[in-house]
Amino acid sequence: MPVLSLLALLTPLWQGLVTYAVKFGVVGLLGLGVDLGIFNLLRTGAFGGDHWAQTALGAKVISTSVAIIFNWVGNRYWTFRAHRRKNYLRELVEYIVVSLGGMIIALGCLWFSHHLLGLVNLAADNIANIIGLGLGTIFRFALYRYWVYGHHRSDGLSASARVEEAQRSLFEEPNTGAIPVAEVADAPERADSTSS
Repeated sequence: MPVLSLLALLTPLWQGLVTYAVKFGVVGLLGLGVDLGIFNLLRTGAFGGDHWAQTALGAKVISTSVAIIFNWVGNRYWTFRAHRRKNYLRELVEYIVVSLGGMIIALGCLWFSHHLLGLVNLAADNIANIIGLGLGTIFRFALYRYWVYGHHRSDGLSASARVEEAQRSLFEEPNTGAIPVAEVADAPERADSTSS
């Protein structure tokens, strides 16, 4: 019996927060690959050398910016698809604001390692980068889940609510004061019965 009670408690948790966290983690890992790949390509001079994009902070800004757009698409259409908003531009702006907060956390870790501790090699940059990404991920998940895609948002409906609203508008007759179709169809029968 205690096992069933535990399962009853864990099921809503799994279907709620944990499901979002797993999906968010998958999108985040793919975004991490994009971020680290671009970061390392820029740092090693794959796109040319001796410019701002090759510096640790420049490469981080560029790689994170590309990863933000990648992650927004993944989170909008997979992780939080049931709560994506009608006003996608406002959603994108809020998503970017939260992502920039996460980027500032990651940049802070990289800056601390690179400039305060003096660890300027690529391995140290990557370690600081991963620590910053981990801390930034916790920050971003909480704000995406409860602010950007929160259930309380009034500028959009969840996907299931949009489907229900569309079905009602297609299959339910609006109350316009007109005679219902069934009554119009019965009108000749009623006229015949009153005339006889």
